Amino acid sequence: MTRLIAVLTLTFLTTGALAQVGPSTTGRPCSADRALVNDRGAVVLSTGQYTYGRFVRDARYCQVDQYPQPAWVPSDDTAQCFVGYRCADGPNDDF
Repeated sequence: MTRLIAVLTLTFLTTGALAQVGPSTTGRPCSADRALVNDRGAVVLSTGQYTYGRFVRDARYCQVDQYPQPAWVPSDDTAQCFVGYRCADGPNDDF
C-alpha cells in the first residue's frame, strides 16, 4: 500500500512538470521568440499572464487535418512579432 501511494505521488508530480508552458514572449525580444520556434520546430509559449499558445515552424508540426496559420505575439520590443504559425483546424482554402 505504501509503495502504491509513493508511485501515485511521483506520477502526479512528474505529469505536472510535463505540462509547463515555455518562456513568456512579453519578456523577450522578437528575434529570440522567433529563433526558439525555428530551432525547436514546435513550442508552447506564454503570451500573457494567463494565456499561452503552441507555435510551429511549418506544416510538418501540424496534424494531417490542420494547416499552418501565421501567428503574431506581443514581445518585449514589438507589439506584433511574427514567430511562426499556429495549427488551425479544417482545410486550407486559401489556394
